[in-house]
Amino acid sequence: MYILNFAIHTTYGVHDMRKVPAISILLTIYNTNFSLVKRAIDSVFNQDFKDFELILIDDGSTNQYHHLLKPHFKEHEDKITYLRHNNCGQSKSINRGVKNSNSTYITILDADDEFKPNHLSACLNEMQHADLIASTTETIVENEEDYFVPDKFNNNHKIHVDECILFATLFGKREVFANLDFQDMYAADAHFFEAASKNYTVKKVDLRTYIYYRNNPNSICSQLKKQISINLS
Repeated sequence: MYILNFAIHTTYGVHDMRKVPAISILLTIYNTNFSLVKRAIDSVFNQDFKDFELILIDDGSTNQYHHLLKPHFKEHEDKITYLRHNNCGQSKSINRGVKNSNSTYITILDADDEFKPNHLSACLNEMQHADLIASTTETIVENEEDYFVPDKFNNNHKIHVDECILFATLFGKREVFANLDFQDMYAADAHFFEAASKNYTVKKVDLRTYIYYRNNPNSICSQLKKQISINLS
């Protein structure tokens, strides 16, 4: 794994002496179309709350993101860290992002989604009485069926996305993420939320400030739904 911290050019796991940001945003990338990655990053820098760092975690993509993203690095070099390692999956990538974060709070953004401009400030407003929150989303679908995903307890049963815990809507105190690892499994986000509830105050909130695109054919949910359809046919 190598790390590029653009505030001090090249480092290997050592943070610079910048002021500790309020929020670390972890964005994992694996061969995602660059136009979608750019949309996600632009939504971060369009936030009405500006005290954050963005940690891009390249999970062994064949795309040359560090070249494609150079304009962002030059414009926001004090806020962006770029990490790259061999492909290991979203859960392990997020865990590595947590270890390289430098903040009071941590949240996640999927590379094919985006934040509304008030997402970070809306999440912060919910933290007075919680250690970790998960929120509902503004979900973009191609058809009604896309609102439903396989239940973690029974993959043949589908539940509405509003009932789910989603990786990218998690927002919480750094200690929660530092003390718990995401597991390499389906519904790792829900498993993390449930594990956190044993020692921390967790809350599901209705914000809809996260825009969730459900039409990505390469997502874990889409692949699982496809496999279930094949098995049932």
